[in-house]
Amino acid sequence: MQVIAVISLILAVVGALNWGLVGLFKFDLVALIAGGKEFGEVNAVSRIIYVIVAIAGILALIYYLF
Repeated sequence: MQVIAVISLILAVVGALNWGLVGLFKFDLVALIAGGKEFGEVNAVSRIIYVIVAIAGILALIYYLF
């Protein structure tokens, strides 16, 4: 379980950094990595990344609160 907690925390931090980039610079790192040509462009790959990061955030929250 420790490995899952660490991976979840890392992915949650990456997600938080992406939102920081969006808020500060209007730069979407996930869209860039997933091959999007415009800010906020969503395709199948970016949706998968967003879902994985969201699940990781929930798991990290559960692990570190309980």
